[in-house]
Amino acid sequence: MNYKRAVDNPGCMEVKIDTKEKFHVITLPQGNLSATMTEELYESLLGYLRSDIKNVVLNLKELRSIDNASAEILVKIQQKFYESNASFVICELNRDVEDFLDKVRLLELMNITPTEIEAGDIVQMEEIERELLDGEAL
Repeated sequence: MNYKRAVDNPGCMEVKIDTKEKFHVITLPQGNLSATMTEELYESLLGYLRSDIKNVVLNLKELRSIDNASAEILVKIQQKFYESNASFVICELNRDVEDFLDKVRLLELMNITPTEIEAGDIVQMEEIERELLDGEAL
């Protein structure tokens, strides 16, 4: 496993990045996610859309709380990925965070899996689906 930490810069969000064959796993070690942090995350994740490996799995196993603005930004990130023919899957949500997202009616808009392995499976299936659709378009 190629596991590395993001560069530590003052003011920059610290994340763990694990690059797989078809996707990156981004793990946030923070317990909460503020709107400011989510905006920073938004900018960072959009950079992956310009890379060879565009798909992202966002592992939120450490996240204990999220506010409505941050949740809405996560939905916006997911939409940007799918508009760009790339996958964005969130995994390992804490029960309290999942309940909050459900309460504010955002859970149903997100591509969420219980485990990182399942998130990777979703990315693989979506990649195959995109390849098949591209083949039909020719």
